[in-house]
Amino acid sequence: MTSKPDSPGGADNREHLRELARLRRVRDRIDREFARPLDVEALARGVHMSAGHLSRQFRRAYGEPPYRYLMTRRIERAMALLRRGDLSVTDVCFAVGFSSLGTFSTRFTELVGVPPSNYQRREADKSGNEEMPYCVTKHATRPIRNREADRTQRT
Repeated sequence: MTSKPDSPGGADNREHLRELARLRRVRDRIDREFARPLDVEALARGVHMSAGHLSRQFRRAYGEPPYRYLMTRRIERAMALLRRGDLSVTDVCFAVGFSSLGTFSTRFTELVGVPPSNYQRREADKSGNEEMPYCVTKHATRPIRNREADRTQRT
């Protein structure tokens, strides 16, 4: 007995699950290789999709397009490195995959709300506090975009 394409477990559902698996591979690759030069074209080629289709489907699945997801991962890692305090802002910029200090500073400021040097100074002032578990620190310091911050303040 074969299932109909539009029935549960049918061909449409199997194709949808295959596409979700490809999107997950893209997300995992971004998480793993965030410091390498990545672009949407290369990510799409890696899963045999067009860049436009990947961007649309990735946004649908994860709430943001792949490039923005990549920038968020880079900034999250930069925040962790800046909190450690043993690297300069320039070193952090290149360590997380940016090739321009200006672009890094702009993106960091957009997501975090303060320039990276100010963030590093502020975090150094807090260094006397007790260490929080990594999972709590990551959640509490996750960068959010200005529009997201506006929404959270209204609720």
